[in-house]
Amino acid sequence: MRYSTQLSDAVHILAYIAVFSPTEAITSDALAASIETNPTNVRKIMGKLRQSDLIHTVNGQARPTLSRPIEEITLHDVFTSIQGGAKLIEVDEHTNPRCIIGANIQQALEKEYARLQQAAEDAMRQVTLADILRSISASAISSDPNSQDMVGAFL
Repeated sequence: MRYSTQLSDAVHILAYIAVFSPTEAITSDALAASIETNPTNVRKIMGKLRQSDLIHTVNGQARPTLSRPIEEITLHDVFTSIQGGAKLIEVDEHTNPRCIIGANIQQALEKEYARLQQAAEDAMRQVTLADILRSISASAISSDPNSQDMVGAFL
């Protein structure tokens, strides 16, 4: 089964902008190198972030900025920006209607999946970009104390 990494890539982009935008230009090539993806994918994700007003960009300038403070950007904001109305988990609609399980599993799972979706979205509303950056910063400083200058402000 294939899964999307766009949510984590979008959070990566936002964190990168928060850390590096005050001091350097941020190109889609630089972001792509950090994420280990291609610049086209970065531009596509940044377009979604821009449409959702999570970032501001100016054509021809490598200076994207966050649209609001990191404490006000939630994981749910990023999720809805990237996924739109998509569900985290989907019911398989292609089951055998002549089987007692196949004929009835969708209804049973839809109720439970809706509950799980709501719980996940509620939890995502509690996680901010500031929380993510604190965790990144703590890990970075733990593995390389010299990174304190770069990320220490996020602790």
